[in-house]
Amino acid sequence: MLEQPQVPTPGARLSREEVESLLFHPDAEITASLARAARQIRDRIYGRGVFIRGLIEFTSFCKNNCLYCGLRRSNALAERYRLSPEEILECCEDGYRVGMRTFVLQGGEDAYFTRKRMTDLLQEIKARYPDCAITLSIGERSSEEYQAFFDAGAERYLLRHETATNAHYRFLHPPEMHLSNRMRCLKELRRIGYQVGCGMMVGSPGQMPEMLARDVEFLRAFMPEMVGLGPFIPHRQTPFAQEKAGSVETTLRLLSLVRLMLPSVLLPATTALSTLDGEGRIRGLDAGANVVMLNLSPQSVRKKYSLYDGKADCPDDARTIWREFSATLEQNGYRAVVSRGDPAGKEEIE
Repeated sequence: MLEQPQVPTPGARLSREEVESLLFHPDAEITASLARAARQIRDRIYGRGVFIRGLIEFTSFCKNNCLYCGLRRSNALAERYRLSPEEILECCEDGYRVGMRTFVLQGGEDAYFTRKRMTDLLQEIKARYPDCAITLSIGERSSEEYQAFFDAGAERYLLRHETATNAHYRFLHPPEMHLSNRMRCLKELRRIGYQVGCGMMVGSPGQMPEMLARDVEFLRAFMPEMVGLGPFIPHRQTPFAQEKAGSVETTLRLLSLVRLMLPSVLLPATTALSTLDGEGRIRGLDAGANVVMLNLSPQSVRKKYSLYDGKADCPDDARTIWREFSATLEQNGYRAVVSRGDPAGKEEIE
């Protein structure tokens, strides 16, 4: 019989073997024990408030050909679109009106959105909503572009590293993409002054337990302000169409473990988690997450932003989404927070 691993103390440094044991031990009680410990540290730092981000998926064009993504350039069946600046600003207005104070602009790596187009857009958003934070999630760019976006008002940047194992990165991506460049981008974002987010998929094709443990080791060393992680879900129009989805339980354990290792991290309960489990967002919060992204994109394009099959979404308007999700939070002992939702300062952790 395998020895049951011990739940780590907040901020602990674990070996890869210890991480593997916590994530993959067959005892179901491990999930509950990790979640209890993660909730305690999250509640001590952040309370029961949940930061709500307004997600705007503004382009489904992408120059990359990642093997797991439905937006990959080789997918001739993908429905492509770009939101205009006016449409993006309308999304911001909808979110601001109901209480959202962070806008997440997410899209494929679309060359149409040049440095000038992006900086003009960012400056206009900041001019209209100076009390709001802007998060970008638009992939690998040059250092000069990152600096220009920061100077124009973007303060946060989400760039999943996807895997810290070079051979696994090559397996998931086309030959022209390199883990070394992904890491360069993350370091540049940190140098410039962004609040930086990285993360990975759980159960992605070719992923071995030791690879996921190495990802946790990377997170512990890099100390991102945000970590985005969720289960892998296949897309029918990609080379990985027949692969199995990642484990919900392993994802929940990993959320808890990340909270314990990085106590002040901003940790979303992701859409992918709620796609595989109808209660996924609440289960993610119960595992230690404290952020939820609600979709502000126009209803006409939501299904077109198809990263994976069966994406969970709400067809309603921003006001209805906010009202209904706020009620769900309250029923489960949480509350929606109307604020930018910055990471806790050091003084709040000690």
